[in-house]
Amino acid sequence: MRATLFLMIMIIFGAALPLTAASGEKPLVVTSITPLASIVKEAFGDSVEVVYLIPPGVDPHEYQLTAQQVGMLEKADVIVTTGGHLPAEQRMVELQKEGIIRGYVLLIEDYQKFGFRYMKEHWYNEKNNPHGVWLDPYNAVAIAEAVEDSIVKRYPYNAGIYKERFENFKLKVESIASAYMKVVSRGSNAVIQMPSNQYAVEWLGIKALASIKPEEEVPAVGVDELLKTAENATLIVYSSTSPEQLKNAALDLSMKSGKPLADITVFWKDKPYTEILEKNTAQIIKALSGTEIVERPVRNNNWIAYIFASLIVGIVLGAAVGFIIKG
Repeated sequence: MRATLFLMIMIIFGAALPLTAASGEKPLVVTSITPLASIVKEAFGDSVEVVYLIPPGVDPHEYQLTAQQVGMLEKADVIVTTGGHLPAEQRMVELQKEGIIRGYVLLIEDYQKFGFRYMKEHWYNEKNNPHGVWLDPYNAVAIAEAVEDSIVKRYPYNAGIYKERFENFKLKVESIASAYMKVVSRGSNAVIQMPSNQYAVEWLGIKALASIKPEEEVPAVGVDELLKTAENATLIVYSSTSPEQLKNAALDLSMKSGKPLADITVFWKDKPYTEILEKNTAQIIKALSGTEIVERPVRNNNWIAYIFASLIVGIVLGAAVGFIIKG
């Protein structure tokens, strides 16, 4: 009798457990692009399995999902998008509505619950800028928190692990961001190469005045047409890995205006998010100033040790930027 009662209890409670995986199985998180994969990997480490869909070097605005990738999406617990504006991401939403995708598809509204913010394209009718949103460290934290929230819903028995790892990631990112913000004077502005570059500068208080390529569907603006704006700007922001024509336009604009260049990374693979955050921000500060900048350690008494022990940025005109972070 007791054995039968025990079996019935186990069946009842077993039915209430998540059907997605056994307790030892890792959640499968699929991201549309590689930078989002770097956020998830750094935030949750080996507690999750992370796969990205759009290969590096391919224009994400033209990429279409393969049949094999659709099969992977069917198995995903959480799907991380840039917000939903890419064609592949729009297809994910359709597949979810059709019942093919049963995991969580994270879109802008999911990130906005945790502090995500769109920036306005000042050069293009003040529309919301959907490009490069991950380059803003506070958006990266919001994306990671939305992932944590979704994973916990499917794997509640490991909630403590996911929460602890997310909080460590959040502390590290926000400590880096806070330290850098203290060394950037307000009132600076920039001409950027592409809309995505805006998210690498405006969180620092540097306003993007104009963009060489105003929008995905809009032709690039001529260098001579932008010259006056560039002469009134503090710096030019571009990516040396961008298409040759756009790269040459940024270099030409810098030469003609006499304004310094900051070379940032927009897309990357297999590198931690915070490494790129540091690299991009150091390049921007290097272009802004020729003085040495030192930040003291940031302590948070809620954690066992210094997660962000020191941030030292040495900036000398004509020399490389050096910085050290000790965990």
